[in-house]
Amino acid sequence: MGIIDQLDNAGALPALDKMMRFAAGRQKLIAHNIANMDTPGFLEVDVDPKAFQEQLAKAIDDRRSRNGGGHGDLGMESTREVGVLPDGRLSFDPRTGSGNILFHDRNNRDLERTMQSMVENAAMFRLASDLYRNRTRVLRDAIAERVT
Repeated sequence: MGIIDQLDNAGALPALDKMMRFAAGRQKLIAHNIANMDTPGFLEVDVDPKAFQEQLAKAIDDRRSRNGGGHGDLGMESTREVGVLPDGRLSFDPRTGSGNILFHDRNNRDLERTMQSMVENAAMFRLASDLYRNRTRVLRDAIAERVT
């Protein structure tokens, strides 16, 4: 394993990477739901962020127990809705929500809830990307031997 791979799998970077990948994929699902909100018979689909976060927390705890948590691959397992591919990408198998009342056109739209999900998801991506950017800035400054 090269030095770049070791830096890329150090600290919080792998977890932040997974969070950004999840939020980006979920944002596509939410945008799809918004685009089809008025389509008769359309049922919204989504993945559960809480289940993903629990699986990510488990992977972080496993990494800590293996090597102290400072480095190494996360080794995340797939959930029912989110699969982890060998190259680290995530695949989604979204489910239809069951908590909404169907309208007369068999659509289960709820614009307020969908927009809330979009904003919360965007905030999760923004937080993870800001933390990732700050961490990589520290690494870049250390490699360049700059004092910040």
